[in-house]
Amino acid sequence: MTSMRWPAIGAIAAMAPLAPGYRFELLQRSEVAALIGAIAQWYPDISVGSASCFLREDFYTEKVFLAGETERDFIVILFKRDDALAGMLSIERDCEAMTLYGRLGIIAPVHRGAHLSLNILQVLEPIGQAMEMGFVYGMATLKVPHIQVAFERLGYRLLGFTPGFDRELVAPGIVKRVYEAIYAKVLVPEEDLLRPAPENLTPKTRALFELLFPG
Repeated sequence: MTSMRWPAIGAIAAMAPLAPGYRFELLQRSEVAALIGAIAQWYPDISVGSASCFLREDFYTEKVFLAGETERDFIVILFKRDDALAGMLSIERDCEAMTLYGRLGIIAPVHRGAHLSLNILQVLEPIGQAMEMGFVYGMATLKVPHIQVAFERLGYRLLGFTPGFDRELVAPGIVKRVYEAIYAKVLVPEEDLLRPAPENLTPKTRALFELLFPG
């Protein structure tokens, strides 16, 4: 599976150049505690739910590919300006399905004017292409439109919504299941996709399929 190895950080930086003064770095073991503290401050809503793993040290030490250590299926890319942490992006690979999932991306509030959120999404597709993956996808919050706009600007297809798939802290002491949008890109030619036979679809399934994938 050589082609599905994570690209070097220098190659990733070339895929989606950052604003002047910013750079990418691969997360190091010595930075885990500082990153956890920053995420808790930047995005307290994820103290519950699927992304809450990013607030646990054991997640990084057991699941994440840390700089200079054994390659694993999660990667965490840091955005830095000088010595300051400006944001992070985590991507998960599935080598069997040959897919990439943009798991979590957060930009520090003081750096949100540098358009780093767009860089989070710009880097996902070329990493997938470099690793010869066939499909890349991510989830967009519906609380604000910015990530939806970024996905659509980069040509991602809206596939649908997840009603209650995940949980978030929506107010102090109040946890609710939330709606999110699923965006994706197929990285293989159309002829490599097996379209389902219409007779194998229920009327509702066929109607939605033809709406999303006409022709």
